[in-house]
Amino acid sequence: MLTILGFAMIATFLVLIMMKKMSPIAALVLIPALFCVAVGQGAKLGDYVIDGVGNLAPTAAMLMFAIVYFGVMIDVGLFDPIVRGILRFCKADPMRIVVGTAVLAAIVSLDGDGSTTFMITVSAMYPLYKRLKMSLVVMTGVAATANGVMNTLPWGGPTARAATALKLDAGDIFVPMIPALGVGLAAVLLLAVVLGRRERRRIGLLTLDGAPTAETATEPETVLVAAGGGDRARKTSGGANRGTGTGTGTGAGGGGGAENAGEGVDEGFKGLDPNRPTLRPKLYWFNAALTIALLTAMIMELMPIPVLFLLGAALALTVNFPHMPDQRARIAAHADNVLNVSGMVFAAAVFTGVLSGTGMVEHMADWLVGAIPEGMGPHMAIVTGVLSIPLTYFMSNDGFYFGVVPVLAEAGAAHGVSPLEIARASLVGQPLHMSSPLVPAVYVLVGMAKVEFGDHTRFTVKWAALTSLVVLAAGLLFGIV
Repeated sequence: MLTILGFAMIATFLVLIMMKKMSPIAALVLIPALFCVAVGQGAKLGDYVIDGVGNLAPTAAMLMFAIVYFGVMIDVGLFDPIVRGILRFCKADPMRIVVGTAVLAAIVSLDGDGSTTFMITVSAMYPLYKRLKMSLVVMTGVAATANGVMNTLPWGGPTARAATALKLDAGDIFVPMIPALGVGLAAVLLLAVVLGRRERRRIGLLTLDGAPTAETATEPETVLVAAGGGDRARKTSGGANRGTGTGTGTGAGGGGGAENAGEGVDEGFKGLDPNRPTLRPKLYWFNAALTIALLTAMIMELMPIPVLFLLGAALALTVNFPHMPDQRARIAAHADNVLNVSGMVFAAAVFTGVLSGTGMVEHMADWLVGAIPEGMGPHMAIVTGVLSIPLTYFMSNDGFYFGVVPVLAEAGAAHGVSPLEIARASLVGQPLHMSSPLVPAVYVLVGMAKVEFGDHTRFTVKWAALTSLVVLAAGLLFGIV
């Protein structure tokens, strides 16, 4: 009964948010509360919620102060060179922009923290997507999938959990998986090319002087925003290369679009306002050193991550904005993101608390493991890889790696399948896991990108699941799993 109700609760949640019948926060709170009552444990709802909040409180604190910290770093111009470098590569080409999104997300993911990756990636790419009127779910989908592949790094979490659960060395699990993960990352880049070409066909290929190229938009009357100090908008009609420039005066650099057309990327097509009053160029190297030190301390686990970001945010505010009114203004500027993300995390605590407290997670896992045919015993590594895709989406990594993987490993051992093969196969589902409603970082991604969670889910799930299958196929091809 608990198994059926557990799957029904998750299905109800996903259907309602994807159909936009409820907001994610309301669905995360009300649906598990109703199901908790349905299983006859309504009297314990408060205990389950408090347990869930207690487990996720450090994550919420980390996200709150991380948003403030990286928000301040964006304000003072730390990431402006990254934006300019990406723009030089992208050259106003939608395909290059999507590929640049994947590359940036993969590189920043080396720090092992999904929230940091999404904050930096969205901050750098969001203005560009908005200026070109590109699909924002393409940005969130590519970023989440790229981060999911890189989330398998030993310090990212899943590998360490698998090693702990099966009493193995994390290096023995991860190093042989590198070729398969490399194929997975290549699949993400190929996906970025495909989606980028689709965006190019939809809105047209732009040049820095504001004129569409021969490969123009397929939709008549599509507004193409080109380079220039003020946004010069041109319209294409039926694929012809004709247009009328109109200076809107709303660009990052200020007015005078026609005069500045054709200048370099630095002078024209900017993702962040180069004249914003919060810039602190004289403190650039201090801020860079502070960020590097913060990420290094996080990777080396010198202190709990929430404490590191708390200290980092306080220091960044104090040094860059020594006057109290300026500090209050910076905190207020990022309050919306802080409230949205922390609210999502605490709402998710209700969902995870009820799933765990009522025993639904355990019953769901036991049912899935028990449903495996006896004849599949010698192929338990493949079974583990396939199961990791839906299970890491519907469950937390802790629940999967500490609750399900040991059972799968025990079943595999009876048929001669080594725990190392099971551990490696269990990493396959991470590209999809990073878009799970149970992952707090995904709320940072959709919140900062101003994308509905349901829209992100509808768009991303199929591509992320396909990437996971590619990793599994590569693992089998290379004899890793």
